[in-house]
Amino acid sequence: MKLQHHHHLSGRTATLAVGATIAATITATALPGVAAGNGRDNPLQGAALQQVHHHARAQTHPALTGKSEPEGDALEVADRAEQYTAMRTAPADSVSAQAVVAARAHAASMPTALARVKEVTDRPLQAEPTGYTDPYWSNAGSGFDLVSGRVTGLAADGSTLYAGAADGGVWKSTNNGRTWHSVWDDQGSLSIGALTIGPHHSLWVGTGEANTNSDSYLGIGVFRSTDGGRSFARVGGDELMNAQVYRLRDDHHGHLYAATSVGLYRHSSRTASGAWRLVLKPDPNPTGDPYRTSMITDVVIRPGTGGQTVLAVLGWRNGSPYNGFYVSHRGGDAGSWSAMTPTGDIDTSDIGRTSLAYAADGSRLYAVIESPKKLLAGDATNLQGVFVSASGDPAGPWTEIADSDSLGASGSALEGMPGYHVGVQSWYNQTIAVDPHDPMKMYLGLEEIFQTNNGGQSFTTASPYWNYGLACGTSCPKTTHPDQHALAFTGDGRIVIGNDGGVYRRPTSVVGYGSWSDLNAGLHTLQYYGAANGRQPSQRAGVGYWGGMQDNGSSVLKPFSRLNIEPAGGDGGNVLVDPGNWKRAVGEYVYLSMYSTTDGGHDFTTISPECGYYNGPNCDPSARFIAPLAMDPHRTNHWVAGGSKIWETRIGWRTVCGGNSCDWKDVHDLGLDGAGLPNVATAIATTGKTTYAAWVDSSGNPGPTFATGIDTNYGGTWHRLDTSGLPDRYIAGVTVDPADPAHVYAVFNGYSRRWVPGGGQGVVFESRDGGAHWTDITGNLPDAPGDAVVMTHGKLVLGTDVGAFVSSAGHPGSWTHVAGLPNASINALSPSADGKGVVAATHGRGIWTISIR
Repeated sequence: MKLQHHHHLSGRTATLAVGATIAATITATALPGVAAGNGRDNPLQGAALQQVHHHARAQTHPALTGKSEPEGDALEVADRAEQYTAMRTAPADSVSAQAVVAARAHAASMPTALARVKEVTDRPLQAEPTGYTDPYWSNAGSGFDLVSGRVTGLAADGSTLYAGAADGGVWKSTNNGRTWHSVWDDQGSLSIGALTIGPHHSLWVGTGEANTNSDSYLGIGVFRSTDGGRSFARVGGDELMNAQVYRLRDDHHGHLYAATSVGLYRHSSRTASGAWRLVLKPDPNPTGDPYRTSMITDVVIRPGTGGQTVLAVLGWRNGSPYNGFYVSHRGGDAGSWSAMTPTGDIDTSDIGRTSLAYAADGSRLYAVIESPKKLLAGDATNLQGVFVSASGDPAGPWTEIADSDSLGASGSALEGMPGYHVGVQSWYNQTIAVDPHDPMKMYLGLEEIFQTNNGGQSFTTASPYWNYGLACGTSCPKTTHPDQHALAFTGDGRIVIGNDGGVYRRPTSVVGYGSWSDLNAGLHTLQYYGAANGRQPSQRAGVGYWGGMQDNGSSVLKPFSRLNIEPAGGDGGNVLVDPGNWKRAVGEYVYLSMYSTTDGGHDFTTISPECGYYNGPNCDPSARFIAPLAMDPHRTNHWVAGGSKIWETRIGWRTVCGGNSCDWKDVHDLGLDGAGLPNVATAIATTGKTTYAAWVDSSGNPGPTFATGIDTNYGGTWHRLDTSGLPDRYIAGVTVDPADPAHVYAVFNGYSRRWVPGGGQGVVFESRDGGAHWTDITGNLPDAPGDAVVMTHGKLVLGTDVGAFVSSAGHPGSWTHVAGLPNASINALSPSADGKGVVAATHGRGIWTISIR
């Protein structure tokens, strides 16, 4: 995640869920000396200043997410979680992964829709395209090159590489990453936590991304393939259902360990049959705290001990009385474990998320440790340090070989960055590995990649966060995307890294910057939040596609282009596109931060009514992380957007907002919840003079005071609809019939009362009288989170977490399932500009079109 982004941690408690996991109450400090600005008159590159500005604003604006305490970029587990996780769990704190398994099985049993699907983003995404140098939003000069979605697991088997994506499944390359193909599209979960190669070239896959960020899905178990990914068998039974898999380790003596969010498990490495055995679960957690589940963040087996010495670490990021090192000297058997206090430099009272790595000969043991104390204090880093046991003994003595300052001085692009130092996201960005041929050569992944060739006596930055501000200036070699999650060594002397932008590789002989090979051309794992499209004005057949992504900004695929490009960096959210002219678009960063373009993304105008951009007395202090936007289907210059207020402009791409003046008009206030905090918009739709805005309260997300509703001005004045008969869940989508403003649909996220007490029943509801009365048209749909519905060709097309579904608009309720889409969640739908169907934004497998027949 680039500095622009605050998508991973918030100042309140969120939850473990099918949709994600996550964190605890945290307080951050303000950043002195960082002011708002457009980057044009600052010595920093404009985009870099923008990112620092956003970070400072997040830390000093407690109202940005409706919380009572300030929060910051590195301290954010639920800004997006409250929109992504809580949407799928409310009004409870959690929901079993069995819910999504049951929903997928239901979908697979349904009749197939008469529809064709096509992947739109089946081509590379260039993160810094030539000629797109907007001084505020562009990535120009960053050095990122081609990118794909977040990669969380890597494994190398000779010349074969496997990559596991956050919600994009498992991909295989047999030519060192030059080309890739998916081996996982039809599996029950595309959320990947860990990969490893077991005996006889078997591939083991742990589902459930092991990050406590907002859009990390829980898993459905571990799978094994003995035929190179052509087929998979689930290992064991339901023991690892609902777990996240941090690490899979083969002890080379007949056992394979799974370090998970619910304890340490062990299984035979020779077969998939038989149950997983729980061997370590230190925290009894008598109150059922969703964060005290014994998160084992790593496990290592000491080479040369015949599999007898096994070290595991419990590393819940916010700390607990049971966090720490645990060791077994009897082969990892249950009952053989004991808590261990390592000697030396490690602060044993401050152990958070920890990653471990042994030298191949067992002579040295390395560890990188996150500090819960620093995390909870909101420090500029939450890295405790990097340590080595030079004898390989888990007990130590341990010597600190690096901290945030020393790593910053090794060539890091974060050195001196206000409030954002090396290790500021060590709860999220953390991986470590030792060269199998050299115990003194170790690689460390935090926000950046660091390397030591002398056992930690000195470090060099191998892959800086970006090239902005580096001494090499415009002559800097290409770097990689930031936010590192995985490391692997190939048999031909190369290191492979996985991060929020995909997969990169370089020879282990290289020291310092550069020499990275970008392996993302064939990986199609982009995590979109929204997408829309518009025609080529001069050629009716040409269509351009825009979309907003996790950590990869806003992309545009120009008509007939073989390259997808990213003209705006940071996080991307929802988008608006003129259906008649793809060059005219609106993109979104976070918290209602919007930017518009009329030239296809070469230049942008920031048009945000949020406080911090616009300083007028009625600025919006409390939009959600990804805020809803909508365009009038009849008047493409008429837009609405929702924060704690409903905003409207009728001058489209002439809209300007900043300083003390703003063309957005505050047309309605969504009011306050029972705790005096703003209600905030979750979905919005408009046609002509009529607007519908769904909202959620700020103080009960989820919880006993949880409340949602819909406000509308249908009939001429704004009023709150009576939604007491609708489900008590987030309203993720509102769609109004362009031909009749009284005709409206509401789409509900989350799961029914079968899975979530108090969740009610139903996914899609229809009203033909402006919301006065509602009819449940869920019919035979799976019990799964709904995201959006679109009307096209007399049909309704619904996007959900388990696929797309089609029903008659005239007689809705009998739904058919759209075949051919990968099992990634569909976060947004929009009408296709060519009139043939809809555009689907998936969170892990890019943009697709669904043509309805």
